[in-house]
Amino acid sequence: MDAADGVERFGYRQQLRRSLRFGDLLVYGLIFMVPIAPFGIFGSVFSGSGGMVALAYLVGMVAMMFTASSYAQMSRAFPMAGSVYTYAGRGIAAPVGFLAGWVIVLDYVLVPALLYLVAGVAMNTLVPVIPVPVWLVAFVVLNTVVNYLGIEMTARVNKVMLAAELAVLVIFLVVGVVALASGRGGGWSALSPLYNAATFSWPVVFGAVSLAVLSFLGFDGISMLAEENRDAARSLGRAMVAALLLAGVLFVVQTWVASLLVADPDRLLAEGDPGSTAFYDAARVAGGGWLAGLTAAATAVAWGFANSLVAQAATSRLLFAMARDRQLPAVLARVSSSRQVPVNATLLVAAVSLVLGLYLSSRDDGIPLMTSLVNFGAMTAFLVLHVSVVVHFVIRSGSRDWLRHLVVPVLGFAILLYVVINAKVAAQVLGFVWLGVGVLVLLVLLATGRRPALSGMSPESDPA
Repeated sequence: MDAADGVERFGYRQQLRRSLRFGDLLVYGLIFMVPIAPFGIFGSVFSGSGGMVALAYLVGMVAMMFTASSYAQMSRAFPMAGSVYTYAGRGIAAPVGFLAGWVIVLDYVLVPALLYLVAGVAMNTLVPVIPVPVWLVAFVVLNTVVNYLGIEMTARVNKVMLAAELAVLVIFLVVGVVALASGRGGGWSALSPLYNAATFSWPVVFGAVSLAVLSFLGFDGISMLAEENRDAARSLGRAMVAALLLAGVLFVVQTWVASLLVADPDRLLAEGDPGSTAFYDAARVAGGGWLAGLTAAATAVAWGFANSLVAQAATSRLLFAMARDRQLPAVLARVSSSRQVPVNATLLVAAVSLVLGLYLSSRDDGIPLMTSLVNFGAMTAFLVLHVSVVVHFVIRSGSRDWLRHLVVPVLGFAILLYVVINAKVAAQVLGFVWLGVGVLVLLVLLATGRRPALSGMSPESDPA
């Protein structure tokens, strides 16, 4: 790796092990997004989009491509862990970075809990005798052990899990297409998943996008591994874009086929999917109980093990980065000398995920509410990311690369703002409450003379 991409020039000491290549980053991003992610939230997106699930995922992919471009630019400028927290803190000002980190913590800390909950529900449909909370505990313990063993172990497990998920997806698509050719399904036209004149409106579509983007969030997790990347910093951006494109195509194709296999689409539109089983029901229409069971089991393993494994790793790196800058308790910055992983941050993520998952398992609206809240946190942080690109490159550095440093981030900002506006009201309220708490914490820090500052940047030298 080029010395210019090292963290030492920013005032940090290299503590994490650099062992990941472009291929590892790509696999990590795909696993984080989960190639079969729509399995678990298909019903919610279907009912929220008026049946236009493929369109919701297509719009979501376009929106995320603008964001991936901004991530690529900032990851090259600041190749270190911390994601939006680091980029906003160094691209705009440390206090802004603190608030961006505070908001994205909402996303990253809640994501593992949501994944464990979806996996527990899926496993409970296969083995009803074992309750959801038991599955939650099992998944949390398993992932924590694997993550503690080091990033190389996580990378090896990722490759195996990705191959398994793709195999299940191919089986579903083949069986599903054959079933549709033989006349099975709900009778909708082939283009209905992309455009339904009876239900179409842009607010409806973007409201569904606010749910569908959950499936895309993993691409940004690649930026968390900047300090474990062996290649040049630009490989982070390339991996993000490649993972996003590959996953987006898979999401559109599988949801298109599944939408046409829904036995009673009008009922799903009217009643929603309270049990989160709509995809498995569509698989049952296509191939019978064995395919429904296979897709449910694949969802459980993909969300509860593969995806939550990398989510826990990414979240622990975010907490590590903020604690290293003394914006979270210093104990979270402790790195295992033998494994070279942020051990305390990893354990904290496991504990929070377990508590939240157990609580949400007792609520009927646990999965839809958590999905909306996670996405709200991510979208808000992405808005700050786009602003960071413009401020750092155009305003501060005088860049004349108008396309990548002005047009793309402005368009990305506009699209995401519309998504946030059309998100569920409950998610908006809870999200803004969390942001408000962060503002209060920042004001306390400022009032007590502890203005946030990043290593190598004194409060006096901060552009703000």
